[in-house]
Amino acid sequence: MNILDIIKIGIVCGVALLAGCASYPRCINDVCAVFDQRDGLFDNWRSGARRASAKYGVPVPVLMATVRMESGFKHNARPPRRKVLGIFPGPHISSAYGYSQALDRTWNHYKKETGRFAARRTNFSGAVDFVGWYHARSAEKLGIARNDTYRLYLAYYLGWKGYSRGGWSNGIDRYARQTDGMARRYATQLVNCP
Repeated sequence: MNILDIIKIGIVCGVALLAGCASYPRCINDVCAVFDQRDGLFDNWRSGARRASAKYGVPVPVLMATVRMESGFKHNARPPRRKVLGIFPGPHISSAYGYSQALDRTWNHYKKETGRFAARRTNFSGAVDFVGWYHARSAEKLGIARNDTYRLYLAYYLGWKGYSRGGWSNGIDRYARQTDGMARRYATQLVNCP
C-alpha cells in the first residue's frame, strides 16, 4: 500500500464520519430507535439523556419529547427567516438554534450558571443538559413538577415570565399537549428498549 492509497482511505473514512455526525435520526417517534440510531462512539445520546435526567431530576421521556418538539432532533434547526422586500431571505425571527432551540441570551445564562462554557447547542449532550437545566429551573421558579411535561413545555416555550402571565394561545397549548403525549409514548417505549 502506497501513500496515495492511505490518503484515499483517510478521505473516505473522514467523509463517512462527517456524514454520520450530520445525519438526523429517521424514526423520531420511537425513542428506542432514536437512541439506537444515535448511540455512537463520539456521541451517545442515551447516556447524555440519562446523565441530564440524573443531574436535574427530569425524566428522560420529558427531556427527549422536548427536544423532539423543538428541533425534530436536527442539530442545526433554526426558526424561519423574515423576508426583506417580500422576497429576499432576511434574519431569522429569533436566535433559537440547535437541538434545544435555546435563545442566545438563555444559552449564555445556562453556560454561566452551570460553568459549561464549551457546551454547544449543536451537540446533543450539551443541548439535552440545557433542557434538563431549564426544566429544573422552571420547577424551582414556578412550582411545576419535574415530570409535568405539559406545564414544563409551556414554560420552556413561553419563558418564565410568559408562563407566569398565563393566558397562552390555543396553538401553544396544542404544542404542549403534543409534547406531553410524546413524553408518555416515549415512557412506554423506554420500558422495552434493549
